[in-house]
Amino acid sequence: MADTQVLLHFDRFVDKFSKAELIDIYKKILLPRLIEEKMLILLRQGRISKWFSGWGQEAISVGVAYAMESDEYLLPMHRNLGLFTTRGIPLHRLFAQFQGKPLGFTKGRDRSFHFGSKEHRIVGMISHLGPQMGIADGIALGNVLKDNKKVVAVFTGDGGASEGDFHESVNVAAVWNLPVIFVIENNQWGLSTPSNEQFRCARFSDKGIGYGIEAETIDGNNILEVIDAVRYWRQKLSQGSGPVLLECITFRMRGHEEASGTKYYPPGIQDEWAKKDPVAQYEHFLLEEGVLTEELVNEIRSEIKARINEELEVAFSAPNATFDREKELADVYAPFDYKITQPKGASREMRLLDAITDAMDQAMQRHPNLILMGQDIAEYGGVFKATEGFVHKYGKARVRNTPLCESAIIGAGLGLSINGFKAMVEMQFADFVTEGFTQIVNNLAKIHYRWGQNADVVVRMPTGAGVAAGPFHSQSNESWFAHVPGLKIVYPAFPADAKGLLLTAFEDPNPVMFFEHKALYRSVTGQVPEGYYTLPFGQANVVSEGKDLTLVTYGFGVHWALEYQKNHPEFSIEIIDLRTLIPLDEETIYQSVKKTGRALVLYEDTYTGAFGAEIGARIAEVCFRWLDAPVGRVGSLDTPVPFNSVLEEGFLAKSQMDEAIRRVLEF
Repeated sequence: MADTQVLLHFDRFVDKFSKAELIDIYKKILLPRLIEEKMLILLRQGRISKWFSGWGQEAISVGVAYAMESDEYLLPMHRNLGLFTTRGIPLHRLFAQFQGKPLGFTKGRDRSFHFGSKEHRIVGMISHLGPQMGIADGIALGNVLKDNKKVVAVFTGDGGASEGDFHESVNVAAVWNLPVIFVIENNQWGLSTPSNEQFRCARFSDKGIGYGIEAETIDGNNILEVIDAVRYWRQKLSQGSGPVLLECITFRMRGHEEASGTKYYPPGIQDEWAKKDPVAQYEHFLLEEGVLTEELVNEIRSEIKARINEELEVAFSAPNATFDREKELADVYAPFDYKITQPKGASREMRLLDAITDAMDQAMQRHPNLILMGQDIAEYGGVFKATEGFVHKYGKARVRNTPLCESAIIGAGLGLSINGFKAMVEMQFADFVTEGFTQIVNNLAKIHYRWGQNADVVVRMPTGAGVAAGPFHSQSNESWFAHVPGLKIVYPAFPADAKGLLLTAFEDPNPVMFFEHKALYRSVTGQVPEGYYTLPFGQANVVSEGKDLTLVTYGFGVHWALEYQKNHPEFSIEIIDLRTLIPLDEETIYQSVKKTGRALVLYEDTYTGAFGAEIGARIAEVCFRWLDAPVGRVGSLDTPVPFNSVLEEGFLAKSQMDEAIRRVLEF
């Protein structure tokens, strides 16, 4: 230790810290290093299954957490053990998390640092890296709306910064002037790919000018420089200066994870960076300055090692996970104590679009914490005018135009939910949701099951064909999401249902995909109560009773079925409008099928792999002994949706209905 040369410029910052603070910082940077030393031993012993090393990068994690206020949100990544320890996460729970035990933060459902803690204001990562940044935008937006002067810090790596989510999230933060510190841990490598194969710019801070925001590059191994920089930017952002890119230069001393090793590193590079080890360098500097003594160093190390061992024993002694089917299923969704609100007062004729607009208007009044976001939804009122006039009534803070960046905005919706808000995100067309797919199926859908955080987000989805809009504006994609546990799928066919179900969606603390058929927006009308009311999810509606055939459908299919029934009075068809796909009202379906003995599932989605096939399979499984014919199903042609109206008419399931119905009835 005595031969170590201090290569980092701690002297430029040391006067800004008291002696007690310098020692406290030493304890905080040493703790994750000693934990890691122990974890690497446990990994070799097979007592933990995986480890993502932050060796050599501790100054960034500890420095950022140390400089931020304790009630400000942090969104870490793989190599940020020091952030968790600096925030005061109980070590026995942290160690239990690494072992997949219920004592951890995810009940054994997720690994390592893939967790969050509401108490500690930490939002856990997912393996897709980039989507973390959109969530930070949403939390920061919530801070702005609360005017609480709080700042958010979110981490990404030099590799993760290549993802589209990086651009989207930084751009949104810039446009909305959000208080986000985007911490880029530039450790030179993305798994085995060096930086010169990841990006062309010399420094990440060069990117700041492209977004119109400030940026800075600092020495990420210098713990005092990190703390000083974050304190400076935190203060500036809290006063409304907008986001900043903070590039922290460091090096990943070990593999991406331990199994991948470091054989791809050029010879000698680790030895060079080892000279700049953030823990050893800081320790030796404090020794040189007389802040620490060899005796005090040994005492601190012994105390920390004893604490680690004690906390490990608690974790090792904790019970292992046991499988409980009911508990697993129960945690997929956040609890929702639905209470029906009956309609009161007069009703009036509304189109489907009018009912949706009316529902959003009343939801904005009932929920002052509801924020609407989407492309062109403010002054323009959205491409379908669903939010026309809202910006004048509720202001641009709550009715927000967004850049073209579905992923960042859906992520921002989740961030708002974490910060105590409700969010609605309008997809301009349901087809465009592919740009935000990861946020929906991996963040919104899984977050409550993983660590108990709900996602109070409604995603409105103008969907469907029949309007000659072609392959990219006409798809029926509800089946993509019905397959994902954690999402609720709503698909009304009538104006009164649309209003009541959408108001329920805003009350539900879970993520809701709300499908609205474009062709029905202005073509279908009905009497709709003017007051506030809700309708339950998972309750289908028998829109027409019959005895010969049960026809199960939803959306535009309900109107096709009613039209067919009107034109074929010789058939007694019982038509079931599902209204919600998830939760699915199986009981109503089965009761009807047991009565009629025949079933046909009708859906607009393409035939193969659609949710209608799932419904048909369940009917066959449960109602087989009551069936007088095989379960039929009819979907649209297995092609993209064509533009030409003649081709589109032939594509749609409606064109095959008569043949399918007769086939089931004549079996």
